[in-house]
Amino acid sequence: MLLHLLNRAPSSSHVPRDVLRAMGAEDRLMLIEDGVYGALNAQVQHLPGLEGRLFALREDLESRGLAGRCDASVTIVDMDGFVALTEEAQRTVSWF
Repeated sequence: MLLHLLNRAPSSSHVPRDVLRAMGAEDRLMLIEDGVYGALNAQVQHLPGLEGRLFALREDLESRGLAGRCDASVTIVDMDGFVALTEEAQRTVSWF
């Protein structure tokens, strides 16, 4: 399993589309920095088919005033949860 890290909002570039094409069936996607905008109800549609494999960093959501506004399909993790995800992954892939 790979952990993909996305730091761009899905509506701001083509990178999220490239991430989805590169992801395997067991891979996970972690939204960080501006990527957490993809966790919002109106944006999660840009990241289809990731039920149970889509995560967002709580600290980045809070720093952008987005806490409590995420789609129910997104798992919110804190920094410790982020570290745990990286430990479970064979490797991480950063998308910028």
